[in-house]
Amino acid sequence: MTQPTTDAVQRNKPSTVLFASLIGTTVEFFDFYIYATAAVLIFPKAFFPSSDPTAATLQSLITFALAFFARPVGSAVFGHFGDRIGRKATLVGALLTMGVSTVAIGLLPTYESIGTLAPLLLALCRFGQGFGLGGEWGGAVLLATENAPPEKRAWYGMFPQLGAPIGFFMSGGIFLWLGEVLTEEQFFNFGWRIPFLASALLVFVGLYVRFKITETPVFQNVLNHNQRVKVPVVTVFRDHTRVLILGTLAALATFVLFYLMTVFALSWGTSALHYSRRDFLEIQLFAVLFFALCIPLSAWLADKHGRRGTLIWVSAAIVVFGFSMSSLFGAGNALGVTLFLSVGLGLMGMTYGPLGTLLSEMFPTAVRYTGSSMTFNFAGILGASLAPYLATTLATKYGLAYVGYYLSTAAGISLLALWLSKPGKASDFDA
Repeated sequence: MTQPTTDAVQRNKPSTVLFASLIGTTVEFFDFYIYATAAVLIFPKAFFPSSDPTAATLQSLITFALAFFARPVGSAVFGHFGDRIGRKATLVGALLTMGVSTVAIGLLPTYESIGTLAPLLLALCRFGQGFGLGGEWGGAVLLATENAPPEKRAWYGMFPQLGAPIGFFMSGGIFLWLGEVLTEEQFFNFGWRIPFLASALLVFVGLYVRFKITETPVFQNVLNHNQRVKVPVVTVFRDHTRVLILGTLAALATFVLFYLMTVFALSWGTSALHYSRRDFLEIQLFAVLFFALCIPLSAWLADKHGRRGTLIWVSAAIVVFGFSMSSLFGAGNALGVTLFLSVGLGLMGMTYGPLGTLLSEMFPTAVRYTGSSMTFNFAGILGASLAPYLATTLATKYGLAYVGYYLSTAAGISLLALWLSKPGKASDFDA
């Protein structure tokens, strides 16, 4: 017989829980972002024919998008086991999947070596990254929120969200460092592989910490009372369709905003605006500080004034922000670009901080892993998978103002979905 819930609570110290949720998402997002950076700077030249640079960049961005279609598959598979077996074992499996896929990218031969097989292998590894991350995010958020005191649930839930800016800062930092210590030829020949191979060290740290935790008390209560459902994904689609749709649309603006501020901005900044890779990465890394600082601020507001209310006014602010893209980013000067990215990533922190808690509270415990993960990752398909590609196409054909309209439209949809949604039930977290 499983040990009583109180025993699990005693062994899961808050510091251990929060670090375990933070380290895992930091590793996952570090792996995800080094791919995003390389998809713009390296992969068009390394894994695709060089005869048409624009086509190679777009093909590289399509492999970037592939992971977002893999994420719902991962959320369904890992969510099934997370809701049937437990959060801990599933989180370990998700982290391993992501880590192996990332290290494999660092070992792949290039197009020059094996021709068209190179982009196919790259796409397979990218699918593995998305598959792993599809199971990681939801489990990490539940690890935090299902161990949290009711009055601090958004605060606990923001720790896995902090993995995003930390992972981004680490990924951008390592590419900057490599640019300093290696020549351009060395960087393109072998230097870009170092971040992918080095991620193995971070995975070992994440696994070590996660093996030290026990099951969350909320899910342990489900096990003790035999309340598990047979096929969680079927239950989510059948019984929680409205919540699934509204949650997906509520998270739409978060994904569009982030990938416009990072992948698209880096691509456009180093091509159309003629910034060097180093200069633009430095501006992005400075702006990411606002992303990190606004996550705890938004979590504090969400615990004080509610998750839904906080996200409603932040989404409204993103609608307004979208109209500044042409004037600030399009001007091309360092001050305008820095201000644009800092405000944009600050708003990203404000919407991202409470998002995990909001989505986890929308589903009952028995299907929470599957429901929150699929909601988050469906939003990734709609909001992030093609965002760099669509933004590049819009900017090239119609100008940057239309990229801003794209962002404002996405934020307007999220605003409406949040308005139509209902707050989650606190009793669903009772252990």
